[in-house]
Amino acid sequence: MTGSPADALTPEVQARLARAVARAEAGTSGEIVVMVVARAGAYRSLVLLATLVAALILPWPLIALTEWSAVSLCLAQAALVAAVLLASLNARLRLALVPRRLRGDRAREAARRAFRSRGLNRTRSRTGVLLYLSLAERHAEIVTDLGVLRHVPQATWDGILADLTRALGQGATEAALTAAIAAIGACLEAHLPAGPDDPDELPNRVIVVA
Repeated sequence: MTGSPADALTPEVQARLARAVARAEAGTSGEIVVMVVARAGAYRSLVLLATLVAALILPWPLIALTEWSAVSLCLAQAALVAAVLLASLNARLRLALVPRRLRGDRAREAARRAFRSRGLNRTRSRTGVLLYLSLAERHAEIVTDLGVLRHVPQATWDGILADLTRALGQGATEAALTAAIAAIGACLEAHLPAGPDDPDELPNRVIVVA
């Protein structure tokens, strides 16, 4: 579940997922948007902070366990900083330096920002639902508007996300997203069925961000 969204979601796959969104929305007043991004953040500031902390800690065990001179200690600090910064130039290695919990937090924040910036909070009945997937963080998130929050418990979305994450771990990106879209649509139809005049307010195409 890592790599470029363009590799995982070819134009043909994106077209099939857009049709899956249309089918899922057919019986509900809800609006589903699928967004797949390469990564939720660059994490450069976190790596710099970690490098600073490591450089500050390094001299103390060396002072206690060795007889290195001040010059040797400074050189060791410089070598450590250079090694970490060089490793962080690689996006995958940089991500590996970030704790899993922070990666999840960053993906959740990015999903909420995308929800607002893509206009999902401006539907007529406040029934927008964003299915957000960040490949680098291996994290999926479902963000819903107030009209959905009133009717659908969080446990429902947690179950869909668990199934999605499990399927993605097996490399079945298209099948996993298709099943998640269908499950979201079924849930919305059960709680928020389509009315006699429900316009399609948001595009069905998959939003892909490299």
